[in-house]
Amino acid sequence: MKGLVAAALLLAVLALVSVFVGVGDVSFGTLFGQEASGQAQQLLLVSRIPRTLAIVLAGMSMAVAGMIMQMLTRNRFVEPSTAGTAESASLGILAVTLLAPELPVFAKMLVASVFALGGTALFLRILRAVPLRSILIVPLIGIMLGGVISAITTFIAYRFDLLQSLNAWMTGDFSGVLRGRYELLWLSFALTVVAYTAAHRFTVAGMGEDFTTNLGLNYKAVLRLGLVIVSLVTAAVVVTVGMIPFLGLIVPNVVSMVMGDNMRRSLPWVALLGAALVLACDIAGRLIRYPYEIPIGTTMGVVGSALFLYLLLRKRRQLG
Repeated sequence: MKGLVAAALLLAVLALVSVFVGVGDVSFGTLFGQEASGQAQQLLLVSRIPRTLAIVLAGMSMAVAGMIMQMLTRNRFVEPSTAGTAESASLGILAVTLLAPELPVFAKMLVASVFALGGTALFLRILRAVPLRSILIVPLIGIMLGGVISAITTFIAYRFDLLQSLNAWMTGDFSGVLRGRYELLWLSFALTVVAYTAAHRFTVAGMGEDFTTNLGLNYKAVLRLGLVIVSLVTAAVVVTVGMIPFLGLIVPNVVSMVMGDNMRRSLPWVALLGAALVLACDIAGRLIRYPYEIPIGTTMGVVGSALFLYLLLRKRRQLG
């Protein structure tokens, strides 16, 4: 319990730092002191607080989505960006942009969710067809599937002159988050709560279909619930801020090394540390080339890929 309180305090400190980091002059002096100005207060309410909330919500939900995927596939190297889920969501956004651009954001998210669900189901179907699959082969299959889907999406976007929009979806970026443009992420928070209530079922499902059925649980129903949660969360995040790579891979693995595979006990840690990691990377992206900003997709890609390679090499040494 003390550890969770410490993690929550770390998240609160990072959130406070995030509110005051940026090109615009927002400080205690400009907000409450003699130099207080309406412009700083407006910037705080319209941009800084919504941006920080969006980062926390996206970080929590994507980390938990990665944890769910790892439990259901029984593989520690699977998450939305290594299973074709995020790429499928981007294909769905491109399709709705071409066919029905007047649809509201929520409807676009639902379409992207359907595509993400289809891409994830295809990934699981391919896994069942691969004999004697290695723990290291599974993420490579997902990355290749994501590459194929991404290539199809890029080709269609090129033909219809939408490459610039596609790049915006594929690269996570919180710089455009304003009040009124991030509230969809509260849906991902609600799904995170649903995942916590079903955590014991996901833990049992992670032990295999036969074991789950012997305990009286409907394995396919649990699998469908997990896939729906992952697809909706991924679509909500991609529609709102773009793709955040490797987040759902790194955080659950780190927590699992310390706390094991009990999802009910680990999920609060995954949620808090996922939000803290995204906040830290976003703050770093704002400071490294200040006053310019490096998108979160780039900073998380660098940090996440390095940690991903470390985990792969570590697992390979253990298997050897």
